[in-house]
Amino acid sequence: MTIAADRAPKTDKPVTRKRTITDRARGERSLGWRLAGPAFVVMLFVTLYPILYAIYLSLFNYRLTDPSGRKFVFLQNYGVALTDSLFWQCFVTTFIIVIVTLAVELVLGMAIALVMNRIVMPRRTLRTVVLIPYSIITVVSAFSWLYAARVDTGFFNHWLHFLTFGGFNLDYNWFGGRWSSLTIICLSEIWKTTPFMSLLLLAGLAQIDSSMEEAAQVDGATWWQRFYKVVIPNMKAALMVAVLFRTLDAIRIYDNPYVMTAGANKTLTLSMLVANETINRVEIGMGSALAVILFVIVLIVAFIFVRGFKVDLTTTGGRN
Repeated sequence: MTIAADRAPKTDKPVTRKRTITDRARGERSLGWRLAGPAFVVMLFVTLYPILYAIYLSLFNYRLTDPSGRKFVFLQNYGVALTDSLFWQCFVTTFIIVIVTLAVELVLGMAIALVMNRIVMPRRTLRTVVLIPYSIITVVSAFSWLYAARVDTGFFNHWLHFLTFGGFNLDYNWFGGRWSSLTIICLSEIWKTTPFMSLLLLAGLAQIDSSMEEAAQVDGATWWQRFYKVVIPNMKAALMVAVLFRTLDAIRIYDNPYVMTAGANKTLTLSMLVANETINRVEIGMGSALAVILFVIVLIVAFIFVRGFKVDLTTTGGRN
């Protein structure tokens, strides 16, 4: 004789549990929306109108010096921009700067953040000192690097001549070629924005429970294993914010290449191309189309980073 329950059909469906939100978390979210709501509405109004107006202007062949000759061309400006070799040259130049500066800043910023996290001396003083390059206006910083690398006024060549025991040419023109110009542009960006990266990463390191590293050390994990398997996974949110902010900022680079080369030697960036079309050539339609394309590129990069890091910012603080 068999029991009826034994004859009941068995299913392999996994039991799914609904994720419950506590009253405290629900109250915090409600408070956050009430506090940030007015500012969000204002920012949405301030930013949404220029974006929509730029999209509208990009559909016209519109030159500022001939307002009566404005003609609706629909997506023709986008077709001209995306098939122009100059656009793709600027695209490649921009992303060379983005990739090089981001990679170096991430390594240097993490190293500085690790040192500041372990330092014994007053951290506020150290953070203030580290932030000095970032506090300098970008144009001032760009002119400083320009004069430092010039043949007639700079000390770059003299230092390299001294460090290589006379093996470096004192008359080397850093702004005479594309790659040497990009080198100085990247160095100036790295020098200025690495402190910003290090402080963002330091905030992530401060959120890691020291007992986790101590437990891993007791288990025999090396420094690299603790860093790779304990530190990095627990500061993924800070890494995402730092990399995302810095990448989006680097894509819009304008000041340094404009001051140092003005776009010569194939150092024209996307932002400079937009400015040249809109301001110098007063081609409002084409300039607006290029601005919209740059905006879409920024959105795509932001989406890729957010999806790639797979960080749920709502649970970063450990609350549901």
